[in-house]
Amino acid sequence: MPKFKLTKATIKSSFQNNARRVSRRYLPRWTIFAIDIALLNFASLVYYLIIVNLNVDFYPTLTIAERFGLQIVIYTLFFYKFKTYSGIVRHSTLYDGFNLFKATFCALLTLTLFNYSSLYFYGTKIYLMPGLLMHFFITFIFLISFRILIKVAYQVYVELGKSTRYEKVVVFGTDDKAVALANALLMDVDQKYKLVAFIEPNKNNFFLNETLLNLPVLAYKKTFFKSMSGLGATTLILTPHAESNEQRDRIIHKCLERGIKLLTVPLISDWEDVKNIAKKIKTFEIQDLLERKPIELATDNISSTISDQVVLVTGAAGSIGSEIVRQLLLFEPKAILLLDQAETPLHELDLELKKSTKILCLSILADIRDKKQLEYVFREYQPNLVFHAAAYKHVPLMEGNPIQAVQTNVIGTKNLADLAVAYGVSRFVMVSTDKAVNPTNVMGASKRIAEKYVQSYALDFNSNIKLTTKFITTRFGNVLGSNGSVVPLFEKQITTGGPVTVTHPEVLRYFMTIPEACQLVLEAGAMGNGGEIYIFDMGQPVRIVDLAEKMIRLAGFVPYKDIAIQFTGLRPGEKLYEELLHDSSTTLPTHHEKIMVCRDSCTDFNGIKVDIEDLVAIAEQGNVYDLVAAMKQIVPEFKSKNSAFEQLDV
Repeated sequence: MPKFKLTKATIKSSFQNNARRVSRRYLPRWTIFAIDIALLNFASLVYYLIIVNLNVDFYPTLTIAERFGLQIVIYTLFFYKFKTYSGIVRHSTLYDGFNLFKATFCALLTLTLFNYSSLYFYGTKIYLMPGLLMHFFITFIFLISFRILIKVAYQVYVELGKSTRYEKVVVFGTDDKAVALANALLMDVDQKYKLVAFIEPNKNNFFLNETLLNLPVLAYKKTFFKSMSGLGATTLILTPHAESNEQRDRIIHKCLERGIKLLTVPLISDWEDVKNIAKKIKTFEIQDLLERKPIELATDNISSTISDQVVLVTGAAGSIGSEIVRQLLLFEPKAILLLDQAETPLHELDLELKKSTKILCLSILADIRDKKQLEYVFREYQPNLVFHAAAYKHVPLMEGNPIQAVQTNVIGTKNLADLAVAYGVSRFVMVSTDKAVNPTNVMGASKRIAEKYVQSYALDFNSNIKLTTKFITTRFGNVLGSNGSVVPLFEKQITTGGPVTVTHPEVLRYFMTIPEACQLVLEAGAMGNGGEIYIFDMGQPVRIVDLAEKMIRLAGFVPYKDIAIQFTGLRPGEKLYEELLHDSSTTLPTHHEKIMVCRDSCTDFNGIKVDIEDLVAIAEQGNVYDLVAAMKQIVPEFKSKNSAFEQLDV
């Protein structure tokens, strides 16, 4: 049998393992209750010895055993009444201390009542009043000291066992949320982070040598990074609303420049839930770097529109469509029809939903270009609402395949809109793009034609009371993390060591998160009256090269040094910046300050219908130049950029 060699490493490993086991074990309540009673008895003994040594005589009303027995019974009853044993001793808080005080003080009042009742009925007291007060103080001190000692011993034990496992962090902020976060870090069982300081954002509120929770408070000024380094801290945690947007952006930029790791805490509803706070601390992600606060929408209107309805989602397996589905489930529709032509992603979504919800979700493998397939779906399931997210969206790819762009984005949308009217769908919500504004590529132009058709139906609806379908369009910029967007591409390039490829150093894009985009779609479906195009105030556009640099720094690398950034030139159909409005468009406010209604000029229904029928005929002939020329006739502002179709603009 091999001998076990006891080394420093094995001792340390054993100690750490024991620390982990101890950190997950709690004393049973009855044990704490028994310890409290034992401490009460010990306090009574100390009190008795003090009284005896002072040569003070007890009242002869009761024997010493009866007198102390009554005290122990009364105190024990109030321990039980206030459940002083129910807290976890090593995580004792001020609330637990106050609970102990209430229990011991009520016991004192009860014994005082007994004392003066005895005086009233029998002419003599049971206890010396100074003795009762002394007993109360000794008991309370013993009980609270026990908890403090256990708390301190536990902290020391766990720190010794985990001294090499945690990151030293500072919390940016000194408000209530920062203190709640600090307490969560201090009481976290797994203790991945060790808090070493706070940072006071407002210089006017800072006092020299100030401390909070016995930790130093650093002023937010030029030298605070040096102070962090002196404390051995390599990580900074930002709490929600601890700083202004401008200040937040400066902090993030400086931290990324200096290689300081950033953590954040998402919005938390219950800041008293220490365990929940500790678990929600997460690393900074690229969506946390948007140049604005996340947009949040009210859900009351959405709920009344979607609840108990049959909802059809096209492009349901895509990044936008699948998130729309997940958000729809929150409003308890009667059923959701998941329509997509991509078999594997649809199958994966189907498996996910079967595990996560009891709401009926039917996966339908179909192509929106096939009107017969779609008509079967409408006839068989009678959807009340349609959220149309199916589209071809990759600009360079569609520039080389304009027939496919027209067949899916234009004809597919027309098929759905026609069937929505024929089968009495109440609302039809189309997902569009900012690339439809003054388009420079086939993809954007195809989406603009689809917008025109949907808008013209709404215009026809306003003049024809027989139509019951409300047609609504949502338009937004690039979506962070969506399939084919720059973020997954950059992540992959950074993982493989670069280079990160950017088309042009001056390219600007608007960005929003997938949940934000899908909230807009749902909100539009609820509030639209027909014919509107809803757009977000998405803040300032972001330079793609800045986004690349920040992502590289978030990954722990230095741009242009560890990971190269390579400029590859604009791709076919791309432009330097995107727009949300046409030159001739007007906007109207809505009930939400971040949402606007865009009013675009629109052709009549019959005119756009004939134009699209002509497109279909040209597409069937297979002549892409004739097809793109016809698109330019329908969308006069369509001017090709960096494309073979530029010759058609001459």
